[in-house]
Amino acid sequence: MAAISARRRIWGWFFFDWASQPYNTLLITFIFAPYVKELMGDGSAAQSAWGFGIGAAGVVIALLAPTLGAMADLAGNRLRWIWLFSGLYVIGSAGLWFAAPGDFNLMLTLVLFAIGMIGMEFATIFTNSMLPDLGSREEIGRLSGNGWAFGYLGGLLALVIMLGFFAESAATGKTFFGLSPALGLDPAMREGTRFVGPLTAIWYAVFMIPFFLWVRDPAPRRAPRGAVSAALRDVARTVRNLPRTPSLFAYLGSSMFYRDALNGMYTFGGIYAAGVLNWTVVDTGIFGILAIIFGAIFAWIGGRADEHFGPKPVITTCILLLTLVAIAIVFISRTSVFGLPVAEGSSLPDLAFYVVGALIGAAGGVIQSASRTMMVRQANPERMTEAFGLYALAGKATSFIAPLSIGAATLISGSQQIGVTPLIALFLIGLILLRWVKPQGDYAA
Repeated sequence: MAAISARRRIWGWFFFDWASQPYNTLLITFIFAPYVKELMGDGSAAQSAWGFGIGAAGVVIALLAPTLGAMADLAGNRLRWIWLFSGLYVIGSAGLWFAAPGDFNLMLTLVLFAIGMIGMEFATIFTNSMLPDLGSREEIGRLSGNGWAFGYLGGLLALVIMLGFFAESAATGKTFFGLSPALGLDPAMREGTRFVGPLTAIWYAVFMIPFFLWVRDPAPRRAPRGAVSAALRDVARTVRNLPRTPSLFAYLGSSMFYRDALNGMYTFGGIYAAGVLNWTVVDTGIFGILAIIFGAIFAWIGGRADEHFGPKPVITTCILLLTLVAIAIVFISRTSVFGLPVAEGSSLPDLAFYVVGALIGAAGGVIQSASRTMMVRQANPERMTEAFGLYALAGKATSFIAPLSIGAATLISGSQQIGVTPLIALFLIGLILLRWVKPQGDYAA
């Protein structure tokens, strides 16, 4: 630990955000989800299937996350767990190559996607719990914001590479740069777009190298006998005692809802634009570049606001902004914008959705960075990994609500616009519960 400088440890920790961000950027939102809509043909059917698949993965994450966190606190060596879940990330994302036109297996695709997503989420639990080891209580807001901004830059670069050299338009077979897909990939079989899975896996494997070289647990140790049963008992005791820590309890409840709503925006933004605005994968990718640029800039700015004002006012402001954005999304379609009819072929709906994307990117980057800072302030310092397991549980215990409610609302109404309205209620519930959260938490001296 001493042989590796504090600066390198911080940069190694930043590289997890850089390495893992393409799963969110390329697969969940901007490239693979719209591609699934193309394969299925029907935007509403694709949005429903995507919602049910991601909701099922969320249930698995919710059930296992707290116990894994408690086991890490008992047994130490968080790096061992990160290695394990990194393997799932790589296997799941690489397997998406097999989502080929003419031979598309929706169930296999959703299973592989869920495996990769579970790997990413579980690895994130352990890396987030390392945040307090990197700096003082006053510094972690800035460090979290810098890490999130660095991750967004990684996602942006991966997206530009994907759009410029691989993801082909279904109509022309050319990439955004007007090129044929690189590496001799066949545009007729959509091999350029399908390469998004292997590219995400390769990106992660390469850029996790600095993390594993420079990040160490302060005191890794061997697992004691009965670690699993002890972890289960500890989690049960912690959950039972949550009412005795009202600020932590309120924060877990608040983040449960607003993070679910935000994930719903990320998950369905690309597939919504593909279905409602008839955007291609390339169009959605451009939207993604704009969102990520704003996300990186404002995550960096938000980290400094977090350091100066604390995470609570930062989170409150972002929830208010995202609630307004969720309302605005419902009123943007190819035929009208905020109730005003638009002429056929007008670019106004596209421009309006680009603005929405910039706002989602800006507020989303800030709120996610500030949220993990707030979790550090709310957690018991002696049980940090378990706390981030509970944080993951809070993010996933209701994570099925946004995708499943969107899936159900879309299926019942037959409208993608009506289908995304549950996000508004989720943001508002999160905002109300935030009122009972103490800025410094229950454990502050």
